[in-house]
Amino acid sequence: MEPGAAPAAAHAPPKPFLQFTMPNSATAKKRLRQSIDRRARNRMVRSALRTQIKKVRTAVAAGDVAAAETEFRTAVKKLDQAAAKKILHANAASRLKSRLSKAVKAAKDKASAQ
Repeated sequence: MEPGAAPAAAHAPPKPFLQFTMPNSATAKKRLRQSIDRRARNRMVRSALRTQIKKVRTAVAAGDVAAAETEFRTAVKKLDQAAAKKILHANAASRLKSRLSKAVKAAKDKASAQ
């Protein structure tokens, strides 16, 4: 969503890049509205998910184990929710959780070794 734009839930007129032909029937018009709303919602969820993953990786890089574990728990929850809503494939969510877990565990081991 562009800065200063109205929320998608207000059923704003469709963006030109989403629409190549004008829907003719009432059901097609409704489907277009629904797909625009869903796209905005999915993009918002995906963006929040990427931000959360970045927070985990930043905390791991900084060596802040407590923050990394807290952010990791939140990231796992968001990954599971995105996979449940089919915004992210279940295997992709699982792979990301595994890689983040491995990074947090390595940071924890490194911190305890020092």
